[in-house]
Amino acid sequence: MSTAVVHENALTAVNRSVQVDGATLVYRRFGNAGSGAPPLLFLQHFRGNLDTWDPALVDGLAQEREVVLLDNRGVGASTGAVPDNLEDMARDVLRFVDALGLTAIDVLGFSLGGFVAQTLALTRPRLIRRLVLAGTAPEGAPDIHRWTDEVYALATPDSFDPDGFIRLFFSSSDEGRARGMEFLARISARTADPDEPADLAARDAQLDAITRWGIPDPSKLARLAAITQPTLVANGDDDPMMITENSHLLARHLPRAQLRIYPDAGHGFLDQYPKEFADHVNAFLNGG
Repeated sequence: MSTAVVHENALTAVNRSVQVDGATLVYRRFGNAGSGAPPLLFLQHFRGNLDTWDPALVDGLAQEREVVLLDNRGVGASTGAVPDNLEDMARDVLRFVDALGLTAIDVLGFSLGGFVAQTLALTRPRLIRRLVLAGTAPEGAPDIHRWTDEVYALATPDSFDPDGFIRLFFSSSDEGRARGMEFLARISARTADPDEPADLAARDAQLDAITRWGIPDPSKLARLAAITQPTLVANGDDDPMMITENSHLLARHLPRAQLRIYPDAGHGFLDQYPKEFADHVNAFLNGG
């Protein structure tokens, strides 16, 4: 890999924008553009935006490749209405990629972003070289159509609740809670050009999309045979939101999958272990 200097990082990268089908999509693009590796496109979780990517994770990946963080239509500072289905979300991402002139990318999809990533791989298989599916599930998988009452309450409050977020994303152990607090401090450190929070309309449309994706249908698993790119599937060992068993299910049905489960971790395992996950993703994207 090239040792080109990376001048911007997750806390200083400027917001950029591009017009896509009547909407302004906001993104950040930075990292080691001289590495020769395809750019790594980040697709965010339910209610997340550019600022909720962990700087420790993003910067660990940007040292070895260019990274592109995207607010899809209607999310954060991007304009337009959030689609209520995965096909339209993926369509907007593809038009964004085309607008940037990218012809080959790697993709890291987290949670809802993992749904979008799978749809991209099925829709335009030659675009994506390697795929990272973090804390996510295949279409039609069990236990995502209707979250438990506890998960629903923690995931959908009208305003951000730090304690509820940590309970939902991090292990309940003292170590897990401490790492959750450290994560919140890291994402609060950005002062320049902050993103807008995802609003309630975005929450409701994304929830509709997740619910549609989660309608139980085992036949949908057959679609995964068409995702032939090398894929890293990862999760915590106790994810209450996208249940860890669905990561095992993905790995069993994807033809070229590697599975990595992180101990004493939940849905936000990548924020609980950002440096470790960055090392594992770098090794995977570099051909390991």
